[in-house]
Amino acid sequence: MNFYALFYEVVDDYVERRAQFRDQHLTVANEAVQCGELLLGGAMTEPDAALLVFRAMDRSVVEAFARNDPYVVNGLVTRWEVRPWNVVVGNESADASGKRGFR
Repeated sequence: MNFYALFYEVVDDYVERRAQFRDQHLTVANEAVQCGELLLGGAMTEPDAALLVFRAMDRSVVEAFARNDPYVVNGLVTRWEVRPWNVVVGNESADASGKRGFR
């Protein structure tokens, strides 16, 4: 399994506009959590961007999530980017031998 960071850049009035799509967005996000693909997600404190962290076989899983996210479909996200992420430390990191964390 690989880790991916999904970055969203959002419209200026994101906080006001997201309310009507929030339940749909959270449904899609919670489904991804239940599948074990989405680990963490949320808007930045200054709501100009959001970050979602995935664990998936390949980036196509994350790209499909973004393309179907109600925030993206309804124009609240102005730009999104998927980037592979090498996790080195933390509860989710593991090297080939199964040892966790930093060496």
